[in-house]
Amino acid sequence: MTDQFLITLEIMAKGMGGIFAACLVIMAAVWVMGKISGKK
Repeated sequence: MTDQFLITLEIMAKGMGGIFAACLVIMAAVWVMGKISGKK
């Protein structure tokens, strides 16, 4: 039972890491777009 719990935790951690990385990429893209289009 403990093994399955640890495996579940690992999968959840990977999922959270993926979501966090996706948020960072989106935020970076928005920041770059703002930099490019901000100079008027």
